Amino acid sequence: MKTIAIDFETANEERGSACSVGLAWVENGQVVRVEERLIRPREMRFSSFNISIHGIRPETVEDAPEFPEVMDEFIDDFQGATMIAHNAAFDFSVLRACFDKYRQSYPTFSYLCSVKMSQKIWPQLPSHKLNIIAGHLGLRFVHHNAAEDALVCASAAIEMAKSIEVPEIRDIPGKIGMVAGKVHSTGYEPCTMRRR
Repeated sequence: MKTIAIDFETANEERGSACSVGLAWVENGQVVRVEERLIRPREMRFSSFNISIHGIRPETVEDAPEFPEVMDEFIDDFQGATMIAHNAAFDFSVLRACFDKYRQSYPTFSYLCSVKMSQKIWPQLPSHKLNIIAGHLGLRFVHHNAAEDALVCASAAIEMAKSIEVPEIRDIPGKIGMVAGKVHSTGYEPCTMRRR
């Protein structure tokens, strides 16, 4: 069973405008691989707001592959995996919108939201933004770099599993009343917290 953290940066306000993806693979409670790929959006429209967040400009990605070519490298890893993202609703909506833009079918996997998990497991934190969680764990990183965000998301999920004494990240939902989200060829179901 693979566990992979994912983070997207987008060129503009449209979900289908991914311009960077970061991935971090977790095995046996450790991050074993981190990758980042630049993506050339189909429409090369970059908003100044998004550039101010991640620093990626049109010229940065003009020679990068488009989304389908980038995903070809990783799609086999996604199949059947447990995926994690910090604010999963955003990242998995980007993934779906990009697949939709190129009329490609979705891979099948379950996913977890590390924001929701951290709110439940570390309620004492003043915020559950990624930089606050990184500070809580003593991690230094470049925020809004997709690879570094994915790495911190994966590292935080590892620590959350330890703190509630479950063997794997995928075991966290059962302990905190979370229902994992699902992406599959016919659509998706969101990651939610059970009402008590």
